[in-house]
Amino acid sequence: MSTAADFTDVLITTAFLHPGDEADRMLRAAGLTTRHVPDLSALPEAERARLLAESRAIIAGTMPLTSEELNIAERLEIIVRTGVGYDSVDVATATARNIPVCITAGANRQAVAEHVFTLMLATARRVQENIQNLAGGSWQQLTGRELRGSTLGILGLGSIGKAVAGIAAGFGMEIVAYDPYFDEEFAAAHGIRRAELDEVLAQSDFVTLHLFLDESTRNLINADRLRTMKSDSVLINTARGGIVDEDALVDAVRAGVIGGAALDVFATEPLPQDSPLLHTPGILATTHVAGATREARGASGLMAAANVIDVLSGVAGPQFVVNPGYDAVLA
Repeated sequence: MSTAADFTDVLITTAFLHPGDEADRMLRAAGLTTRHVPDLSALPEAERARLLAESRAIIAGTMPLTSEELNIAERLEIIVRTGVGYDSVDVATATARNIPVCITAGANRQAVAEHVFTLMLATARRVQENIQNLAGGSWQQLTGRELRGSTLGILGLGSIGKAVAGIAAGFGMEIVAYDPYFDEEFAAAHGIRRAELDEVLAQSDFVTLHLFLDESTRNLINADRLRTMKSDSVLINTARGGIVDEDALVDAVRAGVIGGAALDVFATEPLPQDSPLLHTPGILATTHVAGATREARGASGLMAAANVIDVLSGVAGPQFVVNPGYDAVLA
């Protein structure tokens, strides 16, 4: 028969966190037991149900946490996503259960912002094409373009969008931005021009997405909106794959409606090897690694651990809660 001492307090499904790492030591020092399971779906159903039922907290990666799984987790007090996206968690079910769903806001801000420019420079200087040509025996000196003087459109001027704007200013880019909750003070201080979404698309040489994925943003960048963009413009997405209609994007790049795209996120992950996104010249793809730096992952793990410890010990309330109306739910 199991006792309370046998229970797992904190179930950790984030693949980059490991037994004995700093976050794990932090949790154990607080008297909490931990269990690392990067892929819950790989466990036998009975073991998965037992782990969910006994856990008081989940530090979650990108693997889905479904309504069915959350309803099994009877002792669950908090979920923390090691990142800023939370579309993999059934937030509605968590909210109905009074379980806060939290993110590690800001932990990967710099990492993602830098990766935006990795992708931007790679497309501007045609790096992928150059490497392929050279490997194939061709010494073709392809003509690229400079970032200085070009217009960067930022869709979503939140934490990461602001970090991107700071780097863009260093390159001498003009910046135009859209955000439903536009920060006028920040924009004024950094020379950012405000515009509506379609205006940003029409005016920009590079467009970078930094919006959350919800029903208001799903397939936001569709065939009609792609047609509003410049014919040599480049779309960059390090936010969430579902924001872009991927079929429409492939068609737009193949037809020359836009100049190209660079994507780190996809509607289906891992991206199937037969996806046209991998086989369309002009589309550059990376494996959802924008936030995957040692620094960002370390900070994210520690933020998640601290949040869990505060809540389970009763020291403080949850931080960076994304449940709509969370305070009202608890009242």
